[in-house]
Amino acid sequence: MRIRRRIGDAWLFLRRPRVFDVALVVVLAVPGVVGGVSTWVLGGDLSFSALYLGTVLPLLMRRERPILTVALLLGLEIAASYVRVPFSGNPIVMIGLYSLGRYCDGRRAAIAGGAGALLYAAGINLTAVLNPEPDPLGLWVVGVTFVAIPVGLGQFVRVRAELRERAQREAADAAVRAERRRIARELHDVVAHHLSVINALVGGARATLPPGQDVAREALQGAEQTARQALAEMRQLLDVLRADDGGGADAATGVGAARLPALVEEAGTAGLPARLTVLGEPVPLPTAVDHAVYRIVQEALTNTRKHATGARATVRLSYEPAAIEVEVLDDGTAPPSPGPTGFGLGGMAERVALCGGLLSTGPREEGGFRVHARIPLEKT
Repeated sequence: MRIRRRIGDAWLFLRRPRVFDVALVVVLAVPGVVGGVSTWVLGGDLSFSALYLGTVLPLLMRRERPILTVALLLGLEIAASYVRVPFSGNPIVMIGLYSLGRYCDGRRAAIAGGAGALLYAAGINLTAVLNPEPDPLGLWVVGVTFVAIPVGLGQFVRVRAELRERAQREAADAAVRAERRRIARELHDVVAHHLSVINALVGGARATLPPGQDVAREALQGAEQTARQALAEMRQLLDVLRADDGGGADAATGVGAARLPALVEEAGTAGLPARLTVLGEPVPLPTAVDHAVYRIVQEALTNTRKHATGARATVRLSYEPAAIEVEVLDDGTAPPSPGPTGFGLGGMAERVALCGGLLSTGPREEGGFRVHARIPLEKT
């Protein structure tokens, strides 16, 4: 394990651009240095070694100045052909041409690559004229192809890397947006619920004040107005963040079907008489389903308090072998307020659809409103 870690650290170190380029130049220069020393000891011609090392050193700036690097490499290649030195720097020149395509944008790479291809082809044809060689047309084709292939390969790798980076940025942005949407969903579910409870409690306290408590009555009335204003402003802010969510934000709040009795009791304290009925044997629910059941009941009770003053509510939770049903009924007769409808019913539909269930909402024939959801459970 320690050896693998050291190898991984060494690879990460070598992947640094400057370190990799220096290591590449050192590795490519070793044969030229060894060959030059051997040739010098034997008293031979050092032209080959000098030209070889001359083509290796420009690779140190292949990332920062790829056009200059290619110009130097092609110039040395043409010079070697002109003086008829037994030298072939093609692999090194191809590395430089690849770097031109890899580290230049498409337009610059096309212009520089095209100019380099024409100049290189013209250069090797000129050397063929001065030092007669067969088939000048073939030399043109070879010269253009020699430059075009590595430059095109570098561009292909560059485009793929840019697309991969763009996909990663888009995935990161999507994750941020999804988190903001989950926060928005949770803000609406939690804050709107508690603000409406506060509003109801303050209104009840104000209504029960004895005569002569004008200061306290005005303070409570101001608190009511502040709570209503906070609800309106929160909905306006949520318009920016609103979208679907996966219910993941609920995981941090600990909500679920087990807290329904406390929720119903809290609704009664806030002025909405409510009763909870549980049918069937309670079983552990999947997290998303558990959260959805709680939020459906919470939103339905909140809507009843806001739109049906003086109503009573009944909550029924039914455990079935393959599904769970939740139903919230009220007997209110007051029509919904003319203000914004908010995101409650839409949020219910989103959560139920996420769990593969079906939600139905609407007024009852006998009066009041009904919210019903049936969510399937996975078979164990």
